[in-house]
Amino acid sequence: MAADTLPVLSDAARALAARCEHKVNEIARTMTTRAFTDLPGYAELPADVKEGELAATARHGLRLLLRRVVHATPAERPERGDFERFRERAAQRAEEGLPLHLVLRSHLRGTAVLWRALREVARPGEEAALAELADVLIGVQEDIVGAVSETYLDEQSTLAAEHREERRALVRALLDGSLPPDRLPAGRLSLADGALVLALHFPPEGAAGRPPVAAQRRPRRAQAALDRAFGTEVPALLDDTGGHAVVPGHRLPPGGDDGLLSPLRRACSPDVRLAVVSAAAPRDIPGAARTASEVLRVARAGGLPPGLHRLDDVLLEYHLSRRDASSERIAALLDPIADRQDLVETLRTYLGSRLERRSTARQLGLHPNTVDNRLARICELTGLDLAAPHGTALALAALLLRDDAG
Repeated sequence: MAADTLPVLSDAARALAARCEHKVNEIARTMTTRAFTDLPGYAELPADVKEGELAATARHGLRLLLRRVVHATPAERPERGDFERFRERAAQRAEEGLPLHLVLRSHLRGTAVLWRALREVARPGEEAALAELADVLIGVQEDIVGAVSETYLDEQSTLAAEHREERRALVRALLDGSLPPDRLPAGRLSLADGALVLALHFPPEGAAGRPPVAAQRRPRRAQAALDRAFGTEVPALLDDTGGHAVVPGHRLPPGGDDGLLSPLRRACSPDVRLAVVSAAAPRDIPGAARTASEVLRVARAGGLPPGLHRLDDVLLEYHLSRRDASSERIAALLDPIADRQDLVETLRTYLGSRLERRSTARQLGLHPNTVDNRLARICELTGLDLAAPHGTALALAALLLRDDAG
C-alpha cells in the first residue's frame, strides 16, 4: 500500500476484519505473552512495561488498523497523530538502548499475530477477502516501520550528539583544570590510575587542493582511529587542526608507538604529529596537556620529522625554548633571514637532521650543493657559525623562541 490512502476494500473484507474488533484485548495479550517472549531482552523487562506499556501500544495499533479497515472511507489519509504512540515508544526504546532491529521485529511479529487471528475467523470462500486484508497489513507496516525507524534514528542521533558533547565538555574541563579531580563524575572516566595525555597536530590540507569537507572529516577519522587503537571510546577534544585526548591508564595500544601512529597516519595524514605525556593522577592532566602541546611545538620548530614525540626526544630543544631575559636577543639573531622562508626551512631541516646535509637535501628535494649554498648564505647574513657547536645551539634556540613568539 502506498501509505497515503487505504485501498478500496470489499464489503467481505470489512466484515471479516470486523470479527476481530471485539478480540483486540485477546490478540494484544497473545502478542505480549507469547509472540514477543523469545525476543532478546524481553524477559528482563519489568512486568509493568510488558503488561502495561507494551500491551497498551499493541491495543492501540490493533484498534487503529481495524477501525480504518472497517469504518474508514477509501480516500481517508492516515494522520501523523495515528502513529504518535509508536513514535513515543520508539524514542523510549532508543533511549533505553534496545536495538532497532528488535523494535522492528516486535512490530512485524504483532502483524503476524493479527494475520493469524484474521485467518482463524475467516470462513470458507473468504480467501479473496483475506488477500485484500493481507495487502492492507503489508501497506500499514510500511507506515509503521517508517514512523518507528525515523523516530528511533532521530532520537538515537540526538542522544549520541548529547553524549559526545558531554564527553567533550568533560575533557575540556579536565584539560583546562576547571574540573577538580574529586568532582569527576563517577563511572564517566577511569582515571584513578592516571592517564596518557595526547596532543595531536594535523598539517593544513587547503594547500593540497582538497575540499574543506575533507578537513572537516579529519576529527571524526582521528577519533575513530584512536578508538580502534585503544579498543575503547577515547575521550578527546579534536578539530581539523588537531587537539588533545585523555586515555585512562598508561599503556599504549598493542604494537606500541607504531600501533598508535600508523592508524592516525592512515586516517588523517602521513605528516600527523603526536605527543604523548603521562599524567600520574587526574590533577596532573592539565600540566601534561600543556607539556604535550609544547613538545609538539618544539619538535616542529626544531625540524624533527612528523611522527610520535616524547619529552625525552626533545629535551635540549625544550630547554632552549624556555624564555628569559636573553630570549629576545637570541631570537633576533635570525632577523636577517626572517623574510627568506627557503633559508628558514633549510636551517630548520638541517638542525632537525642533526646537521646531516644529505638528509636535509633529501627531505627538501634539493641537491646537497644547494643545501651547502643556503647554509653558507645563512651564516653570511646572520653571523652564526653553523660549523661550531656554539653557533648551532644559538641557531636552534633562536628558531624555537621565534616559533613560540609567532
